[in-house]
Amino acid sequence: MSHKTSIRLGLAGYGNLGRGLERAVAANPDLELKVILTKRDPTTIKSPYGTPADRFGNAANWRGQLDVVVLCGGSATDLPEQGPVLASLFNTVDSFDNHGKIPDYFAEIDRVARENRHLSLISCGWDPGLFSLSRVLFSSILPQGLDYTFWGKGISQGHSDALRRIPGVVDARQYTIPLEEALAIARSDLGRPLSPREKHRRECFVVAEPDADLAAIEEAIVNMPGYFADYDTRVHFISQSELHEKHNRLPHGGFVIRNAKTSENTGQVMEFSLKLDSNPEFTASVLAAYARAVFRMAQKGHVGAISVFDIPCGELSRFSPEELRRDFL
Repeated sequence: MSHKTSIRLGLAGYGNLGRGLERAVAANPDLELKVILTKRDPTTIKSPYGTPADRFGNAANWRGQLDVVVLCGGSATDLPEQGPVLASLFNTVDSFDNHGKIPDYFAEIDRVARENRHLSLISCGWDPGLFSLSRVLFSSILPQGLDYTFWGKGISQGHSDALRRIPGVVDARQYTIPLEEALAIARSDLGRPLSPREKHRRECFVVAEPDADLAAIEEAIVNMPGYFADYDTRVHFISQSELHEKHNRLPHGGFVIRNAKTSENTGQVMEFSLKLDSNPEFTASVLAAYARAVFRMAQKGHVGAISVFDIPCGELSRFSPEELRRDFL
């Protein structure tokens, strides 16, 4: 089957990830962004690429005009609501990243997509996504060993939001930082299981209200269960201007490491790493490539929900199988 020259995409949600997707589409000559679907007033959307905007409630009007819709909303509230709606209307790609709820979310999207003969890729990005592929690939090749996943150095948007919910906090950023000693253990012949505290440190940069109790804020942070209590956490109180000046970007990255043996005295280490200046721009680049794959697989008759484990690597590329064998194999 020859590949279509222009794959028509829709975009749902226009935050950092949505703006990143616009840039990613512009970098791929076979992709075309047709519309931004938004819960906001569409007249407030000012796309630097001139992409038109429409209300999310009008999504059904775009049936037949879009090959794939990429969901760029948040996993907490946007995707559980919007995912099934859009999977009933289009082929879709999303970055749902609540790991514990993936099985239930997959089941719901699978049901809706199959009923409507659509194909929906869930939980695509770099973790879940590329890191997930690395964990499966590494453990399949080296079955006798240990997996390590490290995140950072980078800003955790979820942990930063948790900081901002504390009374007396005006604004905040939280960095997750892998510990060099832990990375060294993961890569060495002394590999062993590591606790969360052994693997990462958390650095919090906090803007407090003028009359706030700083000691109480710090106490609330370092003892917050599920976020900071299990880690060595450092709290720095700074001004709003310093936060804006020094912490206004969204870097991230990390490592997946498999430390294993193929015989008693033969160690093997596999590693995949990312160092990102912009988490949302990179994640959007992953989504764009997988939107191409979803279109191609849908053209071949695939329906239902899928994950990154179900997509052949070659389907991500804009190059033909012949070109891939000649230039990349």
